[in-house]
Amino acid sequence: MAPGRLGLEGKIALVTGGTRGLGLAIAHKLASCGCEILLNYAGSGEQAEKAVAALGEHGGTVTPVRADVGTPEGVATLLRELRHRHGRLDVFVHNAANYTPMPALAPDPGGAWRDLSVALNPLLHGAPALAELMPRGGRIIAVSSTGAHDVVPGYVALGMAKAALESQVRYLAVELAEHGITVNAVSTAKLDKGDSPPPPAVALLAARTPAGRLTVPEDVADVVALLCAPEAAWVQGQVIRADGGLGLRA
Repeated sequence: MAPGRLGLEGKIALVTGGTRGLGLAIAHKLASCGCEILLNYAGSGEQAEKAVAALGEHGGTVTPVRADVGTPEGVATLLRELRHRHGRLDVFVHNAANYTPMPALAPDPGGAWRDLSVALNPLLHGAPALAELMPRGGRIIAVSSTGAHDVVPGYVALGMAKAALESQVRYLAVELAEHGITVNAVSTAKLDKGDSPPPPAVALLAARTPAGRLTVPEDVADVVALLCAPEAAWVQGQVIRADGGLGLRA
């Protein structure tokens, strides 16, 4: 196996919310491992063009697919495009998220349902098609956050959505195991977005992290890629926390 390739050469990988931030870092990592990438996005076409150009340096095929995965129609569009172009899928990374800040005592129901829809619809509506499209050895990986279990101010809607997503991962893991498909999640805390100087709260979290700094998107992308490797076939229905040990602090 070539260094850094993880046995993923020629695999077809789809990343939702893949044109910026953590999604783009995951797409970069999988492309560098030899995957052909389908890059899902719902917003800016210009941002998607930049992402495709950046990923093109790895030499593989990168195909942008615009679809709002918060809707059943968007999920159907995404999977229809996948079936048309490749006829199969080896890796599905569900990274897309919607965040509507709100306190629990003054909720925005519309925003909360949007957060839940983006978190749950891809696997809720896509599971039957994924079971058909994925060969044995397929990988489904959802991106979660520590807000699924820890109380973060203003994070109630997305926290509920991520908690539900983690439950969805466990149920799918049991039903897809007989198909040879693993389903797991990678969770992380606050990400370092490179602000200089960092906001006081970010600096405080970095100081509390045993590894000495906040998590960066590439840290999470590395764990996602490891779960895609053949050697990870026996990891099933787990939520892997990639936070440099921050969650261990009392």
